[in-house]
Amino acid sequence: MRYAEIDAVTVDGYGTLLTLRDPLPALQAALAECDVYRSWDDVQAAFLAEVAHYKPRSLRGSDAAGLAALRLECVTVFLHAAGAGDQIDAAGFVAAFIEALEFEAVPGAVATLDDLRRRGIALAMVSNWDCALPDHIERLGLGHLFQTVVASAVAGAEKPDPRIFRVALAQLGVEPGRALHIGDEPNDEQGAAAAGMRFAPAPIATAFEGWS
Repeated sequence: MRYAEIDAVTVDGYGTLLTLRDPLPALQAALAECDVYRSWDDVQAAFLAEVAHYKPRSLRGSDAAGLAALRLECVTVFLHAAGAGDQIDAAGFVAAFIEALEFEAVPGAVATLDDLRRRGIALAMVSNWDCALPDHIERLGLGHLFQTVVASAVAGAEKPDPRIFRVALAQLGVEPGRALHIGDEPNDEQGAAAAGMRFAPAPIATAFEGWS
């Protein structure tokens, strides 16, 4: 393919541009600070229970109030799964839990996106995430990369629903046939196709190999 064939690239968030540093050491330490001592396996199981609870409910984090309520609910799930629901106040543990979730860019992704920007290609993030997604992007110093960051909770639709892609394309002012989406899950490819976009599988760093 040729770069001249596209005007915009949208990228998925978690798993494509962002990855999560291991939160277990920080979570284990935060529990210990509350005099709750759990094994690595116990903390891991509790965290996985929280993730499973969050994913199908992320749309509820559409604004500050909704996000605060969702986070409290998820932390409550984590503490109960860790067998600490009666020992630790969930509301007081939310900050420690969120601080344990540190994201970082996937190796090679930022350099590739910078190259696309230099070529005049518009960039957007399209991700199944709550309304805090733009904050994560800014905190990592990646805000300059994107003309818009579209979280499913704010768009009111999550991939593979094509509406979330249409929101991003409308904000970019680009037609679907002139846009390409990069993602790491089937809902990325399915949603992009439903929106009339091209698709390339992650990783970002190799998505444009062979392009001219």
